[in-house]
Amino acid sequence: MAPESARFGYKWYILALAGLTATLVVAMPAMCMPVLFAEMSEDLDLSLVQIGAIWGTGSLAGLFTGLVGGSLGDRFGTRRTLTVVCVLVGAAGALRGLAGDFNTLVATLFLGGLLGPIIPLSLHKICGVWFSKRRLGLANGGVAAGMAFGFMTGSMISATILSPRLGGWRNVLFFYGAVSIVVSVPWALSRATPPGRESPLKGASGMSMRQALAHVTRLKSLWLLGLAMLGVGGCVQGALGYLPLYLREIGWPAARADGALAAFHAASLISVIPIALLSDRLAARKRILMIATLMIVCGVGLLSIADGALVWVAVLLAGVVRDGFMAVFMTLVIEQDGVGAAYAGTAVGLTSTLSRVGGLLSPPVGNSLAAVDPGLPFVFWAAMAAMALISFYFVKEGGRESGVEL
Repeated sequence: MAPESARFGYKWYILALAGLTATLVVAMPAMCMPVLFAEMSEDLDLSLVQIGAIWGTGSLAGLFTGLVGGSLGDRFGTRRTLTVVCVLVGAAGALRGLAGDFNTLVATLFLGGLLGPIIPLSLHKICGVWFSKRRLGLANGGVAAGMAFGFMTGSMISATILSPRLGGWRNVLFFYGAVSIVVSVPWALSRATPPGRESPLKGASGMSMRQALAHVTRLKSLWLLGLAMLGVGGCVQGALGYLPLYLREIGWPAARADGALAAFHAASLISVIPIALLSDRLAARKRILMIATLMIVCGVGLLSIADGALVWVAVLLAGVVRDGFMAVFMTLVIEQDGVGAAYAGTAVGLTSTLSRVGGLLSPPVGNSLAAVDPGLPFVFWAAMAAMALISFYFVKEGGRESGVEL
């Protein structure tokens, strides 16, 4: 067995690798799409509603794999799951660059969307395995910070730097696919998790994937949290996909419009760790989530009437809590009574699946409202997030110790 000090240090390496995976495999390949939509729509002759449907396709696919994807990490272990899925996600992401029209682009995005949810679910699962409740918020914050950095960087460089240098949007997607495959290597070489903390459910506890799903679906609190994520996730998904196109439409230069999206993620990156640490210190996850949700509602709603400098105010108001919200939310899910490290992947999968319902419906429905008024989609998305406050009101703080202190 490794010395205690070596085991203590290794969990931080695992967290760093998890954050890097969130950046390179999940966030950058996803957030390159909104800033590349203008180039793609010109090349493939796409309408605004079609762009909304494309942006929601990943959420549609995630409905089929969200629950099973979360259970895979519980059943087979996160190291093995992440090694295989990073390769598959990279290959599927590269296929997007071969699309020749709307239908083929949707098909390739659907394939990637089937696989993509497995990675963030496994990353938050691994936090529950390696970290105790005292540091669980910080650990999930590290993963969320990786997401925020990837979202920011992907929106900053994909259209204005990578596309001109690599020869167009197709080669950008090929590039991100190759990077995802490379990230699978350190996961394949990583050590096993702490003894006794993560074993395949069937062999360790006699619990099959079907039984794990049956267990978490009986937990009322997870359904309430899932409904909250449906509203907040749908709001953010729709607003981020529409924002660069909206700003271009009202006369903003392309670089400035993409910069607003990058500012959203930059604000999120700066604040995610402080928010996660605050939730650990105060042990008041639900209260922090409700405040963050209210800020998202106000920021996204303000975009419907904002112009000039007020756009930046609205973007920063919503963006400053986005990934902090996700870190605290995932922590609250794992801490729910009846979840813990053993069911973390399955539980997060359930709430993420409900979130993807919002992510599927909100972009095309919201984008269609732009025909009435360009700012109306933001009102619709803000209303979705506002409904999440009702669900959070009925959720209790988790009280069970989860994870392992190393």
